[in-house]
Amino acid sequence: MSPAPPESATLVIEAGRAERHYWRDLWRYRELLGFLAWRDVKVRYKQATLGVAWALLQPAVTTAIFVFVFGRLAKMPDGGVPYPLLVLAGLLPWQLFSAALSGSSGSLVSNASLISKVYFPRMIVPLSALGVALIDFFVVLGLFLAVSLWFGQIPTWHWLLLPVFVFMALATAFGLGLWLTALTVKYRDFRFIVPFLLQIGIFVSPVGYRTDFFPNWRDLMALNPLTGIIDGFRWCLLGGQQNLSTWSLVSSSTLIVVMIVAGTWFFRRTEKKFADII
Repeated sequence: MSPAPPESATLVIEAGRAERHYWRDLWRYRELLGFLAWRDVKVRYKQATLGVAWALLQPAVTTAIFVFVFGRLAKMPDGGVPYPLLVLAGLLPWQLFSAALSGSSGSLVSNASLISKVYFPRMIVPLSALGVALIDFFVVLGLFLAVSLWFGQIPTWHWLLLPVFVFMALATAFGLGLWLTALTVKYRDFRFIVPFLLQIGIFVSPVGYRTDFFPNWRDLMALNPLTGIIDGFRWCLLGGQQNLSTWSLVSSSTLIVVMIVAGTWFFRRTEKKFADII
């Protein structure tokens, strides 16, 4: 007696089914997430003459400018830390955030042909855009390690907590990116607004200076979610030589949760119309 044939999977298409199973579908399409992220990485570095050197050139030049402006001209206190290390430790989370935000905010428009043809949870697209930013981050982290060893700074156990702040930086970019990518689909002017916001944000955020030497302004600066993240990066990378503010960490964590919840709500509310107007 021959065994019964295995049952084949059945795909049922009905009204409201995608809404009910959206989060399960997000997990089911995880291979697409990996494919899109890997595709973006290959596109970024394909036929690039200098390859990963492009990822090192921008932070190196920015660090040199900030050291000259804040360290030499403004005479900002360094707390006994070599100023290039202080700036580079603050530039790491900023570059991770800005690259992730730039990629996620324009991700839906750049994948318009895919979105208008097939169904999949659209949230996968801005999620996949975080992959390129993470690759660039590890390249610049290698630069920081080399510069740190050059100045005689040996990594300590504080580095073990660095992934927590990396996740916070990516979560901030993702939460804000959900708003911006949904708005960019309908209002293409947001493609020009995002670079402008990032140009301002690098000076509003404590990239070129320490926050623990400005106690009167620290509570106000904590309203920027990147303040706690940058302080956390410096605390990890500089071996605890940067003081951590509990208020900054609580404020950053709260704002990140609010941005992700609000961004998810707005993204899901407008997602149904993406294929029609993109």
